[in-house]
Amino acid sequence: MSAAPESAVAPEPLVHGLGIDLAEFRRAWRIVLLATLGLAINSNSAMLYAYGAMMVPLQQAFDWQRADLQSAVSFIFMGSVLSSQVVGWLNLRFGMKRVTIVSLCSLSLTYLAMTRMGPSIVHLYVMFFVMSVASMGTMHVTWTYLVNLWFERNRGLALALVLSGTGLAAMLVPSAVSAVITRWNWQAAFWLMAAMPVGLVLPLVLVWLKEPARAKPVVPGAGPPAAAAAAAAAADTRPGLSLREGLRSGRFWILNLALSLVVACIVAMVTNGVPLLRDKGLQATDAARIFGSFGLSLILGRVVVGYLVDRFWAPGVAAVALALPALGCLLLGVAGTNDTALLVAGVMLVGLGAGAEFDIAAFLVSRYFGLRDYGRLFGVHLGLITLASTIAPWLFGRLYRSTGNYEAMLMICGPIFLAGGLSLLALGRHPRFFAVTTYLRATP
Repeated sequence: MSAAPESAVAPEPLVHGLGIDLAEFRRAWRIVLLATLGLAINSNSAMLYAYGAMMVPLQQAFDWQRADLQSAVSFIFMGSVLSSQVVGWLNLRFGMKRVTIVSLCSLSLTYLAMTRMGPSIVHLYVMFFVMSVASMGTMHVTWTYLVNLWFERNRGLALALVLSGTGLAAMLVPSAVSAVITRWNWQAAFWLMAAMPVGLVLPLVLVWLKEPARAKPVVPGAGPPAAAAAAAAAADTRPGLSLREGLRSGRFWILNLALSLVVACIVAMVTNGVPLLRDKGLQATDAARIFGSFGLSLILGRVVVGYLVDRFWAPGVAAVALALPALGCLLLGVAGTNDTALLVAGVMLVGLGAGAEFDIAAFLVSRYFGLRDYGRLFGVHLGLITLASTIAPWLFGRLYRSTGNYEAMLMICGPIFLAGGLSLLALGRHPRFFAVTTYLRATP
């Protein structure tokens, strides 16, 4: 492996026929690869997708109830709410690289500790919470901030590629976990999970994780001490709003409310997708096969929307992208058992919107509020949508118990998708931060 990637902005852009600045990707492709893998091994990605394969073996090993096992996922989300508020400050205080290294090692140690779980399910709940907190340095806050630093012209596309790391986890982790459990036992699954942070990502972090070096401005007429102080101050200040300014911005809360409601509906559609199809009369294998198109459309939605927000007004792109799952809800509501094409189309439209949401959120926070306090502002946003993700399954579960079907859920989620996308139009034109931020090519 070569030395750290080169700096983010320098020579003339090398523009591809599709309008993609290849020079940015040539300088920072390592950052994209590192962030993609880092997000894939985050507990909110890897463990969520692995847990389905672990649930039955854990039930058989400890005689725990299925409903109690399902409740463990809420402790992952609770840990994420806490972590998202802390990690941005830690990155600023101690540096992104140090926090990430400690987090990767702590995450692996937590997985190893889980191989020693006892018969009380409380142990599982506590360890899931600790696991999520240990994983804070591998959250979206860290990786999206790193990508935002390195990419300007292709920021949306780069974020989309990185955020597809969750799709990578969805495709590979469950089958790998199932294989080791079948070959050995449930403890082997946690050994595998422990190997991924320190074996796959830590070596790349040690070599590649680096912020772009910033030029020190020359202060005319200033002596060496004053010039050095001015240079240090300028190097530490990136364009954008402070945490306090962001929290007092109406735009910030429009974005938070709109996307929290959208995420709540996405989580409801994901967790109830297969049962919804089963209620229409499909067999379990057919329902799973139809819902399998969700993962493909999720990745497609991220890449396409990431490409478009680099070229068009981002709230407008978001409004269109989030109208697609509203149409998906309509198709899923009217399609019958034999309308396979409509059911697949409905699932894929929901997946396209789900894929777009995180890409849109990271892009909008960076464009409308800048990078000065991006980590903490995006941490607040991430905490709110995680809270929405925690509450949504419980609320929609109560709705299903009271109605006995999923029609009410579809009738609620469809309009919320539309309203969430349209409300982002109120953000208006994004501000242009004109602070002087020249960069130097990083040395190996």
